[in-house]
Amino acid sequence: MNKQYVLAPQPTLKRIADIDGPDFYPTPRWATRALLANETFQGRIWECACGDGNMSSVLEEGGNEVISSDLYDRGFGTQGIDFTQTDQISDNIITNPPYNLAEDFVHKGVSSSKKKLALLLRLAFLESAKRKLSIFDIYPPSRVWVFSERITFYPKGAMRKGSGTTAYAWYVWDHDHDGPTQLGWLPTGMKAKYG
Repeated sequence: MNKQYVLAPQPTLKRIADIDGPDFYPTPRWATRALLANETFQGRIWECACGDGNMSSVLEEGGNEVISSDLYDRGFGTQGIDFTQTDQISDNIITNPPYNLAEDFVHKGVSSSKKKLALLLRLAFLESAKRKLSIFDIYPPSRVWVFSERITFYPKGAMRKGSGTTAYAWYVWDHDHDGPTQLGWLPTGMKAKYG
């Protein structure tokens, strides 16, 4: 007797690409604090996709000088700045780029930062033959800090409940680093402490 199994549809929460600017998923403050627990930044920091300032405010609270800009008007920073097209340079660049532009942000960020570039990206960004050739073979990250706790990106104003299903990491390109990419895990408890 052959049994047939029918898989019930599973609910999904997809993070929609912010191509035209209407969808906005602010970075939880604790995610930036997790980076600062493992990396120090000397000099000015440019948050070039600042949204409503969640990340910028955490960086400022850490005693850093921060310049904030965004392509869209989210009520914070300088609006109308397309990071991929500007000639602006900064000591450091820290941001959570629109996920459909992550590769562009890596290429532009490496050349636009004097000291460090830190991008919050999906852990799966490490995969892909294309990225191996176009990014990682040319300028591999100095450090990859994997989140031990899942980040949930809620649309602006949404009720916070549940947990994310996608793994994320901070990718850091340090211009003073010499050697292979180092892999580490961010501390647990940051979400509960700063969530």
